[in-house]
Amino acid sequence: MSNTVIIVGRTNVGKSTLFNRLSEKVRSIALEYEGVTRDFLKDQVEWKGKNFDLIDSGGLELRKTEDQFQKLITEKVLSIINKGDVIIFLVDGKTGPLIEDIEISKLLHRLESKKPIILAINKSDTKEAQENFYEFYQLGFDNMIAVSAEHGKGVNDLLDKVVQLIPDNKTKEAVEPAFKVSFIGKPNVGKSSLMNLLLKQERTLVSDIPGTTREAIAENIMFYQEAIELTDTPGIRRKRVVKDEIETLMVKSSFQALKNSDIIVLLIDGASSSLVDQELKLAFYAFEKQYKSLILVINKSDLLTEQNKTDLQNCFKYYNHLIKKIPVLEISCKTGKNVGKLLPLIKKTWDNYSQRFSDNALTRLFIDSGIKKPLYHKKQLLKIYKVRQVRTAPVTIELVVNTVEWFKEAQLGYFENIMRTTYDLLGAPIKFLVKKEPRAID
Repeated sequence: MSNTVIIVGRTNVGKSTLFNRLSEKVRSIALEYEGVTRDFLKDQVEWKGKNFDLIDSGGLELRKTEDQFQKLITEKVLSIINKGDVIIFLVDGKTGPLIEDIEISKLLHRLESKKPIILAINKSDTKEAQENFYEFYQLGFDNMIAVSAEHGKGVNDLLDKVVQLIPDNKTKEAVEPAFKVSFIGKPNVGKSSLMNLLLKQERTLVSDIPGTTREAIAENIMFYQEAIELTDTPGIRRKRVVKDEIETLMVKSSFQALKNSDIIVLLIDGASSSLVDQELKLAFYAFEKQYKSLILVINKSDLLTEQNKTDLQNCFKYYNHLIKKIPVLEISCKTGKNVGKLLPLIKKTWDNYSQRFSDNALTRLFIDSGIKKPLYHKKQLLKIYKVRQVRTAPVTIELVVNTVEWFKEAQLGYFENIMRTTYDLLGAPIKFLVKKEPRAID
């Protein structure tokens, strides 16, 4: 088990800014709005030889509210507080202690298992925070540290106190995943539900309201003794309907997760009966521009009618040039149908994406195919002299040829089909690099 340090506090006190200051890899959306963070974010932090998982939680609201999102957020925070080894209770030094801070402090003092708590007073580089500092003694915490999450003041002192308080009986090296998977799709297609089913825990908030997930949420899962990083991303909508700053950052978060991943699982709502423009753009961007492995998952199969299935098949026939290259799985997050097949499919797709071929075998395959079906450019024969694989994930093939300019999309597509016919490359894109043979005579 790893030590866990949780940042808690009311909304808009700077929790995400502090998390970003301490986290090396994960980035939380931090804006001057209330309730920006909904799911909790996690990253492993190392300080003075000690590793711990740092968690950024949503804002706590202990008073009754009709805001359904806020209720979900508070329930989520309350469910994880007792799992922490150290709690950083962050308050806003500029405002002084508010009634919400007092309510949270009472909650923390009542914790069944007494946790070390650090009261971190944020914005301490302001005159107001310096004047208000001693007022926070009324909250009753022995460990008080003045910090500025935005400018880094007092952060080293905070980390020193954290590693002093975390127990020594838990040790865990950071586990690097074998590969990374992101769930991508429009809002409300079931990405968070699928993530929770695979992790067998309520890791991400699930609601019928589009836009519930605002940040890319990553979590490791073990499958056949191999760590796989799964990432749930915010739903991506068409550009013209992305209206505010938060949603713009949500889209950026999704695309960053896509670029950092090896495998993209594109979820669609099967009941919609077709692939819409935005989903197609995502699929082509991931597979053909970013060279990411791609799996298409059709969710809500429990709602599919025969007409839905027919319409989907007709749609797939129209885009067969892409669909034939990727695995397609029909699931239902509601009933659990076929969800158990997804991780084995992801692993098989990774094996396809990361496989290595013999350079001699590739050279023979391509030269033989050129003999059986010669390709010409304005009556000039296209020649391949040597083929070698220069990397995996994605499979990247270098062709040494007589004239680079003659090997365009159509010609490379022909050789791609030769490879796909010979080897199992379902779900794996192929990237070609074309290089001129120095001694070739055109």
